[in-house]
Amino acid sequence: MSTTRGVLYVHSATSALCPHVEWAVAGVLGVPPNAEWTPQPAEQGTHRCEVSWQGRSGSAAQLTSALRGWQQLRFEVTEDGTGGAEGARYSYTPTLGVFHAVTGMHGDIMIPEDRLKAAAVKASLGESTLEIEVDRLLGRAWDDELESFRHAGDGAPVRWLHQVG
Repeated sequence: MSTTRGVLYVHSATSALCPHVEWAVAGVLGVPPNAEWTPQPAEQGTHRCEVSWQGRSGSAAQLTSALRGWQQLRFEVTEDGTGGAEGARYSYTPTLGVFHAVTGMHGDIMIPEDRLKAAAVKASLGESTLEIEVDRLLGRAWDDELESFRHAGDGAPVRWLHQVG
């Protein structure tokens, strides 16, 4: 299996949840992240961190599976593409759940042809509009919910983590 890189952005986690996030990351990547948690100004009483990681392809999906479902947590995980696998972006909020998108080499979301065709059909049948369907395909609801948390983290410290094994 090929090796890739990515970033885990924990946008908000309660103090009590922070060590559990670190344990989950260590369980997936095999090394503790030693994350540097900073206060999250977008939501009082929560903290944020960024952990850059290196590991096997598919690690972003494993990290998302390990972290999803916690009600006091908002996060995103990115994974760079490799010669044998596309890149990925996962976003999670307690209200929306998980959004997943395949990403290209520059981080752009790549929408499969069949999903675009289905969106166009829904719009042509009057079941929706093309704008609404494209927004769904791009994860706009997640972007809207996470945007204030992303900007609150500008300039925050980043740690590198390399997977063992």
